[in-house]
Amino acid sequence: MTQEARVVVITGASAGVGRATARAFAARGARLGLIARNAEALEEARKEVEARGGEAVVAIADVADADAVERAAQTIEQAYGRIDVWINNAMASVLGPIKEITPAEFRRVTEVTYLGVVHGTQAALRRMLPRDEGVIIQVGSTLAYRGIPLQAPYCAAKHAVQGFHDSLRSELLHDGSNVSVCMVNLPAVNTPQFRWLRSHMPRKAKPFGTIFEPEVAAQAIVWASDHPRRELNVGWGTTQAILANTFAPGLLDHYLGRIGFDAQQGEEPEPPNRPDNLFTPVPGDAGAHGVFGEQAKSISPQLVANTHRGAIGAAVAVIAVVGLTRLLARRE
Repeated sequence: MTQEARVVVITGASAGVGRATARAFAARGARLGLIARNAEALEEARKEVEARGGEAVVAIADVADADAVERAAQTIEQAYGRIDVWINNAMASVLGPIKEITPAEFRRVTEVTYLGVVHGTQAALRRMLPRDEGVIIQVGSTLAYRGIPLQAPYCAAKHAVQGFHDSLRSELLHDGSNVSVCMVNLPAVNTPQFRWLRSHMPRKAKPFGTIFEPEVAAQAIVWASDHPRRELNVGWGTTQAILANTFAPGLLDHYLGRIGFDAQQGEEPEPPNRPDNLFTPVPGDAGAHGVFGEQAKSISPQLVANTHRGAIGAAVAVIAVVGLTRLLARRE
């Protein structure tokens, strides 16, 4: 099977990271199954895929609905005959203090961001396990390891995804399966979500930490589909946050409690009664990018180093050998 012939399914494909990932796979000639709720945006995504040399089938589905996800998988499998890569990317979020977030909002974020991963993974396994091949990618987050204020529903759901990933990988190893699973942990990304997430805050939401363009995330996801490591972190900040939380979680609690509220809000007031996409999609096609392009980075040196660590390690070894040889020569 050639790389270009792979069938790749992406949930949350209509915007943000999912949209950028669809574009990246399309440029490689992949056949794509695009899953999301917004029919208009999905159709635009399909056109972009075809313009870039790929093929696409769209399936309108809410990943919180297991039956809908299964029907979407059937549609894509009927069109292409198989599914080689499944990317669980769909997410939902609410910005606000825990005391102000409703039980229904907590439930909805959990159903989309966590259970959507479960539903997608199970649909993928039904097709990959009989063939004993395939790659499942969970789009994780720095917040899967380190919760921050104002994003408790999302952080908790991503923590759940991380635990689910560990369990799944262990079970696949136990069974001797050739199905691979990788979790790609993302930093802050310049996507449309910050203008359509539900917010209980007085000022407009903004990403927390160093911001990257969605193409950086897409690059990591595409790479992981070829090299499915256990996990792949994107951005130094992601790795630093995970390490800091391992060794000094209490200090992080105090630090985030001090800066976390203002760091996730801009200067502009949040318009009252603004539409959000928590329960229904916002009409229109938002594309891949948000409004933070001037601040967003288009390359991650850490990701480049992480995905080329073999070559870098070899180069370091060569330099060390050359240096040692010269040192010994001088002593002779």
